[in-house]
Amino acid sequence: MYRRLRDLREDHDLTQTEIAKMLGMSQTGYSKYETGENDIPTDVLIKLAKFYNTSIDYLLGQTDNKRRHK
Repeated sequence: MYRRLRDLREDHDLTQTEIAKMLGMSQTGYSKYETGENDIPTDVLIKLAKFYNTSIDYLLGQTDNKRRHK
């Protein structure tokens, strides 16, 4: 479900461990977001959207437009 999270992370040459550290959580916890095993809390979605400079809608697969709305 959250394939875009993995794609963005890999496009930035980052590991799950690096993203998890940025979010202040474990690698295992973050991994469950990428696999769709756990839903992503709103605050984490906001952090990821800001970090990748993209929209939450893009992260959730609701649009193919990566641009953030200002």
